[in-house]
Amino acid sequence: MFKWTKKEKRIMTFSVMIAALLATSQTVYAMHIMEGYLSAAYCIAWGAVSIPFLVAGVISIRHTVQKKRRALILLAMAGAYIFVLSSLKIPSVTGSCSHMTGTGLSAILFGPMATSVLGIIVLLFQAILLAHGGLTTLGANTFSMAIAGPIFSFLLYKAGIKFKLNRKVNVFIAVALGDLFTYCVTSMQLAMAYPSESGGVAASALKFLAVFAPTQVPLAVIEGILTVIIVMGMESFAAPELKEVGFIKEGN
Repeated sequence: MFKWTKKEKRIMTFSVMIAALLATSQTVYAMHIMEGYLSAAYCIAWGAVSIPFLVAGVISIRHTVQKKRRALILLAMAGAYIFVLSSLKIPSVTGSCSHMTGTGLSAILFGPMATSVLGIIVLLFQAILLAHGGLTTLGANTFSMAIAGPIFSFLLYKAGIKFKLNRKVNVFIAVALGDLFTYCVTSMQLAMAYPSESGGVAASALKFLAVFAPTQVPLAVIEGILTVIIVMGMESFAAPELKEVGFIKEGN
């Protein structure tokens, strides 16, 4: 775990203040939510909430680049993995779409903060080049796919280590459930923006989840399996790099 410098702490504190200011300045009742689907208030609020995580991510990547040069290859590969998996989308009738996220691998290797930066870069390219998602909804999509999902995957993986789960089983569970959690957050975002007339946000969230579930559950399982296969390959061909980022402990 790297140590934050005083300058980095000041930058992080400032980003939190800006995020709080922007988020609370809007009336918010509030998987790529499409362009124009959220009101300006929600777009600004979700973007503001994402700012501190992105700042922490930039600092995290900076420390990784400075101290773990071999990790650059893994970092680039993790970003490419996110781009490829999250680009394979299945249309949904909810104004969003179902797809694998690819963020679980990066969260396990580099932590959720670094993953947030990789995620927003991928989302930005997809919005511009593939018309997948949108620029106005970039903040909401970043929070669900690049922040909330990776944090959940990271916490699950660390819990699995604590309980001494088999590494492959641990990776599968963390990645698959992180994928599903992303869509739980997306459903909540959509429900907050479009609450049901009868039942409000909770009822609307359940409806969105019901629409996502038939496609997202099998996709989450597939992503978990794919990530386990990728990890197995990395253990064979990139063991030194995995040791440098702490995924493989010395002597194992």
